[in-house]
Parts: sequence; C-alpha cells; structure tokens
Amino acid sequence: MVGRPSLIKRSLAEWAVRCGLALAVAMLGFVCVRQSLAEVTANSDPASAYLLSPGNGRIAGRLAQLQLRDRPTGDERSSSATLARLALKRDATAVEAVATLGYQAQLRGDTKEARRLFSYAEQLSRRDLSVHIWAVEDAVGRGDISGALTHYDIALRTSKTAPEILFPVLATAIAEEPVRLALVKTLSRRPAWTQKFVSYAAEAQIDPHARTALFAGLRRAGVPIPEEANAATINSLIAVADMAGAWNYYAKVRPGADRHRSRDPRFTANLSTPSPFDWAVSPDTSLTASFQRGSQGGVFDFSVPPGAGGLLLQQMQMLPAGSYRIEGHSSELDQSDDALPYWSLVCSNGRELGRVIVSKSSSNGGNFQGEFIVPSNCPVQTLAMFARTSDAFSGMAGQIDEIRLFPSRSMIDSKGVGGR
Repeated sequence: MVGRPSLIKRSLAEWAVRCGLALAVAMLGFVCVRQSLAEVTANSDPASAYLLSPGNGRIAGRLAQLQLRDRPTGDERSSSATLARLALKRDATAVEAVATLGYQAQLRGDTKEARRLFSYAEQLSRRDLSVHIWAVEDAVGRGDISGALTHYDIALRTSKTAPEILFPVLATAIAEEPVRLALVKTLSRRPAWTQKFVSYAAEAQIDPHARTALFAGLRRAGVPIPEEANAATINSLIAVADMAGAWNYYAKVRPGADRHRSRDPRFTANLSTPSPFDWAVSPDTSLTASFQRGSQGGVFDFSVPPGAGGLLLQQMQMLPAGSYRIEGHSSELDQSDDALPYWSLVCSNGRELGRVIVSKSSSNGGNFQGEFIVPSNCPVQTLAMFARTSDAFSGMAGQIDEIRLFPSRSMIDSKGVGGR
C-alpha cells in the first residue's frame, strides 16, 4: 500500500481548502447580508443601518442628517457635524453629509459657506430633496422667484415625496401675483407635475380669487383645467358670496353662456363634475334620475317610487330682473294631474317665484310652458324640477328632452337682451 500516507495528506489538504473556502463564502455572505439589510433600512431607520454598516458613508450621512433634524445646531463640534465629516471621509459623494454641513453653516449665519456646500451637493445629485428645499428658501430670501421655481420644478420631477412637502407651500404662495405669474410661465411648459398641482390647488384651502386668477392664466397659456377643478373653483367663489366672480369664471369655461337664459336645453353636456351653473341631478338615492342619449341629443330620465317625491334636477341662474318664459317637452310621462312634476324658480333667499306644471306626454304633444317674474331684489335663482308624491302603484316615470328658460317677448322688445 505504497503512497497511502500521501493520499491521506492530500485528502486532508483538500478538505482544509474546501473548509476555508466555505468559511470565506459564509463570511462574505454575512457581510453582504449585513450590507443589504443596512441599505434596506437606511431610509426608515438610519441609526440601525449605521450599526449594521458603519463604514458606509452614505448611511452615515443620512444618520447625520437625521441627528441635525432632531437637534438643529450650527456647532461644528456637534455629533451631527462630526458624523457628517466622517461620512465624507468614507465617501466623498455622500450628498446627505454635504447637505447636513450646509444647513449647519446656514444656522451659524455663514451663508457664503452654506451656498458653497449646497452648490457642491447639487453637483453630486439633483435628486436630493433637502438640497432643493434649501435652494428654494435661499432664492426666496434673495427675491429670486424664477430661481425658486426652478428648484421647485427639479424637486417635483425627481422626488416622489416632494409634492407632499412643496404643494401646500406653493399653493399658498399663488396669492402673490409675481409668484402666480411666474408659476403660470413654469406650468405652460407642461412639467410632469402640472396636472397633479392643478388638482391639488383646486381643493386646497387657499384664497379662491388667487386660485381663479391662476387657472385663468393657465387656461390662457393653453394648459387644460379639468372639469373637477373648474367646478371646485366656481364653488369656492360662491362660498365667499362672489357670485359675479363665479359667473365670470363659468362664462370663460363655457363660451357662449348667457346670464339671460338657462343652459344646455337638450342635456348634451354630460359632465362628470357639473358646476352649480350646469344641470345637476338630485343626490337623493330614493329617486332615480340620470341623463341618457336621445334621438335629438340627450334626455333627462327620471323614476320616482310610490309615495316619494322631491328634487329631481336643478341649475343655478343669475337672471336680471324681468319677465321670463319657460318652455319644454316631456315624453313617456303618464300621471294624474295632481301628481305631475313641476318646474320652480326659487330665489337664493328661499322665495319661490312660481311653478309650471309638466304636462303629461299625451297632452298637447308633450309640450308645456309658463312664465316667471324675477324681481330686482333676487339676483340669484335656482331653476329646479320637483316630483310630487304619487299614489300610483308604479310610482312616476318619464323623460324631459328639452327645457328652455329665456326672456319673454315683452322684455326683449322693451330692453333688448343678449350677451353676458
């Protein structure tokens, strides 16, 4: 058995190498796992991430930024400053560490050093939100609105969390005309965040007149304003009793709208979010009311269960004082005379100016008409259709395929009516 000892030695040596390699792989795997865990937790828990990977300069910079946020100080000997400098020694591109030192310079009143550091930080990364927030504040402090909006634009295009922080500030700032005009210019270039900001501004608790001016400027610049935003703007003006402003905005959104008459006589608009000056169906879920397609446009279709009644349809008006005529046409409406629906014109103070009964469809070809007199002390009215309670087993159902409210002939002859 010559050579057996050498075989044994070689086998032992091979196993030793294999064990060594396995141990090295295990150690490498452990290091990689720690590094991976550190990267995963760096945003949510920088302190734990730093314990897992103390040699990672970016994580150290993130922790330094967190420490400064919790304990703002310009002291160059503070733990946040010390950690930020250590982070830069480990990784000269750790943008969070640079930003931390920049904020601390600003806290010490050293604006020149702060600008130098933040300029360097911006060269390292255009995606760091804190860098752009500081740049916005610095530009505003210098009265550089264009520069501030440039950094707003960059931040909102590169950071998912930027809208949550920056939209409220920007929406409030549009009350200042120079900011508003500059913002219109920025949004006219259609950055990706344009429609998100328009939707936010439409619902934000801000000056409704500033919002109106912003949207008017955007519309002139060719930026589309969604129906929901238009409706919200009109509602906000009505809420502060600026009826003239609400109508003027509506008239620009709906070219051809005329204060002297109702709008959309054949229900063709089909708006997802109507304003008060558009037709709006009743929110009462016990009644069925909707707009449907008809042979000559749209129709208003309604159905009321037995024993029920109430508002079916309405549209706000701003008719000048005078005499007005209402004309319409019904179909598929067959009801006893005492249960037929009716149209009413009501002042904003609750005073009813009259009622016009909707004829059953088998009578007079379904046509109906009537008159209203609008007094001078009733500048705002609502034209509404109501269902009266029916005892019929099937309740009440029908359609309106046309409704018009317009100045009577006597008013036209005496005053001449037209325009807005």
